[in-house]
Amino acid sequence: MKKTIVISPSDSVGVALTALKKGESAEGVTLAEDIVKGHKFALRPIKKGERVIKYGEVIGQATADIAPGEHIHSHNMATCLDGTLEYTYNRKGPAPAKEVKPRTVSVYERKNGEVGIRNELWVIPTVGCVNAQARAIVAAFTKKHGDLPGIDGCYTFTHPYGCSQIGEDHERTKLLLQRMVKHPNCGGVLVLGLGCENNRMDVFRETLGNYDTDRTEFLVAQEVQDEIAEGVKLLEKLYERAKDDKRVPKDISCLKVGLKCGGSDGLSGITANPLVGRFSDYIAAAGGTTVLTEVPEMFGAEQLLMDRAKDEATFGKIVKLVNGFKEYYQKHDQPVYENPSPGNKAGGITTLEDKSLGCTQKSGSGEVCDVLFDGDTLTSHGLNLLNGPGNDMVAVTNLGCAGCHLVLFTTGRGTPFGGFVPTVKISTNSDLAGRKPNWIDFDAGGIAAGASFESKLEELTDLVVSVANGQQTVNERYNSRDIALFKTGVTL
Repeated sequence: MKKTIVISPSDSVGVALTALKKGESAEGVTLAEDIVKGHKFALRPIKKGERVIKYGEVIGQATADIAPGEHIHSHNMATCLDGTLEYTYNRKGPAPAKEVKPRTVSVYERKNGEVGIRNELWVIPTVGCVNAQARAIVAAFTKKHGDLPGIDGCYTFTHPYGCSQIGEDHERTKLLLQRMVKHPNCGGVLVLGLGCENNRMDVFRETLGNYDTDRTEFLVAQEVQDEIAEGVKLLEKLYERAKDDKRVPKDISCLKVGLKCGGSDGLSGITANPLVGRFSDYIAAAGGTTVLTEVPEMFGAEQLLMDRAKDEATFGKIVKLVNGFKEYYQKHDQPVYENPSPGNKAGGITTLEDKSLGCTQKSGSGEVCDVLFDGDTLTSHGLNLLNGPGNDMVAVTNLGCAGCHLVLFTTGRGTPFGGFVPTVKISTNSDLAGRKPNWIDFDAGGIAAGASFESKLEELTDLVVSVANGQQTVNERYNSRDIALFKTGVTL
């Protein structure tokens, strides 16, 4: 097994793939101290103020002189980033198209022509006041019907919002819930309201747009005597309409896949993220769709994404995406670059540039075809960027609401979290996969041990096909299904 890696020939740092001891020889230098797995060490002398290079790009600057073999981390390196920037369009042509292996998935066709990879019944509250009622309706219905043959389960997705919100927050809550109501993984949905919330049911329904009236029911709790019994009756109607739906074969290009990382470590940008990037390139070449979000974790790597914009209009959207999120931070008098997290740092990530250059590996090498903002849904095949924060629950909710059927979620530290769409957890290291089989679906750590990206890509694609065909992810098996709605304003 390789003990270290130098990612790019121009790098001034190496990365430990396993714990290293002081005095060991690594990449032509003698280590001056112990190096924890995932952490960096200097390959040559680095002067105070000099740029530090990893991934062939700047990840920060030295805050002290650093000798070859010394540990490089927060004690002797800091970010170079500062504020909003002006950018130039330097389009780099897309990589030559590759021949892709054809694959078929079995999915549900919906009346509007979209496809879903699940056929579930959902109860979606318009306001947090009826969360307990939503849970009670699902519990009563599933108790009555047992295993629910013909569908993939019945679930509710509770949240604390829908009232005492104004402006952008109110509109965003309404829009995201409306996107969930029309998600193709849902074979039937009950929209549950209270009756006095500002996310009023009549407005919600009037602004919902085109939806399948046979598969959507509405219930206002204040308007009936027993909302639990009425809710169960409406679910039974939906169940009768959904239970005979059958999967049909479709090309893998029908899939829309979200790309997300959380609890990253020093191996994220070396194993799992570049593997997911190769998957993104594969799906795009096959005619499918992928979506990268977490805008704050593009800071420091944004120019690389901008250079891949398909045209100048798309470049302008990426600039708006990045600077808009920086301005959001500044509006609240918060530092733009208050990242990475303590867990990231413990795993070997030092600066936001270090984190971002690893994070954006998930985007692969393909061109950026479109950028989505609040309320937008996917219309372009290929790689898309989506507005939103790095928070795991918010980001996965946003990805699902944009139209993603599932999310590939890479992690080095581990998390049990799952969204309202299947959330495939991919570990960056094999230790995590071995310790947490109740969290992790796929181990990318073998790449650090010498497994080829090609073989792992084949395995990961096999898994995605199986999940699309109905195989449950770990989060589904353990019923870890949550949503979080992005909030930016005041609460009344």
